[in-house]
Amino acid sequence: EFFQRIVGTLEYYTWSFGPTIGGESIPIIVVALLGTGFFLTLRLAFIQFRRLGHGFRLTSGKYDDPNQPGDVSHFQALSTALSATVGIGNIAGVALAIHFGGPGALFWMWMTAVLGMVTKFVEVTLSMHYRVIETLDETGRGQYGTASGGPMYYIERGLGKRWKPMAVFFAFALIITSFFTGNGIQANTMADVLFTEFSIPAWVTGLASATLVFLVIVGGITRIARVTSVLAPLMAVLYVLSALIILILNLPHVVPTLGLIFREAFQPTAGIAGTGIGLFVTTMMWGVRRGLFSNEAGQGSAPIAHAAAKTNEPVAEGVVALLGPFIDTIIICSMTGLVILITGVWNERIATEFPLSSGEISYLVDTERGPVRANSIPETIRIQQGRPLTGTTEAGFAWHDVRVEEFFVDASQEQPFSGVIRPSDQVAVADDGTRYPSLFGPAVENGAPLTALAFQRGLSPIGPWGNYIVLISVLLFAISTAIAWSYYGDRCVNYLFGPKAILPYKILFVIMHFVGAVFALSTVWTLGDVALGMVTFPNLIALLLLSGVVVKLTKSYFERKPWQK
Repeated sequence: EFFQRIVGTLEYYTWSFGPTIGGESIPIIVVALLGTGFFLTLRLAFIQFRRLGHGFRLTSGKYDDPNQPGDVSHFQALSTALSATVGIGNIAGVALAIHFGGPGALFWMWMTAVLGMVTKFVEVTLSMHYRVIETLDETGRGQYGTASGGPMYYIERGLGKRWKPMAVFFAFALIITSFFTGNGIQANTMADVLFTEFSIPAWVTGLASATLVFLVIVGGITRIARVTSVLAPLMAVLYVLSALIILILNLPHVVPTLGLIFREAFQPTAGIAGTGIGLFVTTMMWGVRRGLFSNEAGQGSAPIAHAAAKTNEPVAEGVVALLGPFIDTIIICSMTGLVILITGVWNERIATEFPLSSGEISYLVDTERGPVRANSIPETIRIQQGRPLTGTTEAGFAWHDVRVEEFFVDASQEQPFSGVIRPSDQVAVADDGTRYPSLFGPAVENGAPLTALAFQRGLSPIGPWGNYIVLISVLLFAISTAIAWSYYGDRCVNYLFGPKAILPYKILFVIMHFVGAVFALSTVWTLGDVALGMVTFPNLIALLLLSGVVVKLTKSYFERKPWQK
């Protein structure tokens, strides 16, 4: 309990503490990320718009030179970074944003991506400029890759030796993040999905996926890049193509849905969860938070992957990197959001089982600002002929933070429940004394299951397999994310302890992957989020202080036009 209180306190100051607007708290980390992105956008004269086309041309391989320093091509570096970035957030994160913030939250995810593009350009350009090219071994190649870069290098080498403690802090925090957020959580998601769909035990999924991850990461960045350069485009094409088919099948609804998004962004009614009815700040914050988690701009992870690119032009890789938030959020997240909204599943109640031990259950009371979670769990909730007897001021049973209005004892929802729900005992007791560990009723979905339902509904004219598209995407996203994050961690280990520590790190990484699959990870999620937040602040400080270096490098690059030589 003491440890959980410490983690909870760190989480509050990392992701909740900040200025209050309209009764809503805006986390200081969000202010810092958006503020930095806005400042860099102005200082670099909206480079994310002016040089977007140049980034696509570089990524195509048209100007690649295999003789330049580095380990992988522009395309492979971008694929590795996208493999870590494109993931569960694109499937579940968008659904969460719409569920709590309403359709307008998608607009604010777009705005986060626009600012994130320039932030990523700056951090990757600095990573390339201050990277270290290591000495080759006796075979003529680096055992673990010859290039090392990232925030720890540009903090120390760019800001000076007196800033090294901040660089060391960043490296330690990112190693922790790689174990949890980039690894264990991915394994846990896969295990949960496969158990739900096919009843595959978590330990089987964990063992199989951990073995696969080990076989890839033991080969270093070159093997990681080869795998991710196949996985990342494959999963993006599979997912986006399926979404495009749904949009084509519902073409008359696309423009009205876009209008709904823009209208709700500035004049919101509410998310289906009813949180903050009509509050502009609530809609904006849900979009911003999910957008930041999705594209990871400013958090300092992607510069580590991009530092391995074969080029001696830092700005060239920076321009390639700004494509990341564009692909991740503007394209893939938009597809998810449009499919959810067009199919109408975001505010639809469907037949649902409520295991009374589930963490998806909450208890809500109504306030002037809409339903909020109760301060304490009620002792009992009385249900009469399927209808709860709780008043609006009393704590009511909710699923995905939306009140449940009907309860049944059977999955076909033909026999209404009468009795009491006892939350502390995680059981429902009928008037005749029968005890039920689960009840049934109509409820809204959220997260990845909501996205799966949307794809299943949207592709139903073709076949009943749309939800499996999401299932396959979750598996590919989770595996590729873990693979890419292993490289982020091993570069930090290399920075702190040298090459000899890399193999032990990889073994521990694989062990944590298996552990993540078989254990409940509520505290680990929080710890991973705290670590991710903690690495962001030193990175943003360095970006602001070194932005002048990027301005000079950018001006020189586009004046010289080295790609034409």
